[in-house]
Amino acid sequence: MSEASETRSMGALAEEAWDVSKTVVIAVGITLFVRFFFIQPFNIPSASMEPTLMTGDFILVDKIDYGYSKASLIYPLTRMPTEGRVFSDMPERGEVAVFKNARDKNKDYVKRIVGVPGDTVQVIGGVLHINGQAVERELIESRETTCSDRDLSARRYRETMPDGGPTYIVQECDGNRGDLDNTPPKRVPEGFYFMMGDNRDESADSRTPMVQLVPHDALVGRARRVAFSVDGGRAKFWEVWKWPVAVRYGRIGDKVE
Repeated sequence: MSEASETRSMGALAEEAWDVSKTVVIAVGITLFVRFFFIQPFNIPSASMEPTLMTGDFILVDKIDYGYSKASLIYPLTRMPTEGRVFSDMPERGEVAVFKNARDKNKDYVKRIVGVPGDTVQVIGGVLHINGQAVERELIESRETTCSDRDLSARRYRETMPDGGPTYIVQECDGNRGDLDNTPPKRVPEGFYFMMGDNRDESADSRTPMVQLVPHDALVGRARRVAFSVDGGRAKFWEVWKWPVAVRYGRIGDKVE
């Protein structure tokens, strides 16, 4: 090969490498842009939102609805000493939202909003009360499950938020959980929300010291759809060869309600 041919070959390789680098940079930039401003994926690591969300679900969270705050950013920017939101809309009762829990190292939590500013929230005998009234619920089934590491039966209810709010399914284990089934009345002040898991006896939420009331600025976004779901009892997410039997195909694309 002549020196001129070798020079042209090296130049072609350098140009190709530059084109690939630009493609990667653009792809990463678009991904970060979409992740910050529009849609962010999250995985569900626990059973606290069953049956609405299951362990192994991967959900898409809409960040437009609630506007943007430092909670919208990626770590470590989420710890910036800034306050407030921009382009903010107020969440409504019954919506499923992701938020940063400052009392647990700023980890992402996903729960249902059951109390908005001005509401008084209380749980009496396992029944959610809002502003002194029991939230309407209807028993739909009893089933065997695992509660607090014990095999117990659980009841599932269709719960309906007041004032024509949304309806959804909650689960409650047999037996009394005094700390979660009976709480003092809590008034939700301006700029905060009362969050609860749909798996009522297996959720660290606003009934517990670990979470308490959630500030508006801590909201990341509203959960919209299940993008993917893997049964963790059959396979880990990275065990692609097990997907044919582990993927919950029926959940892919489900709307989060």
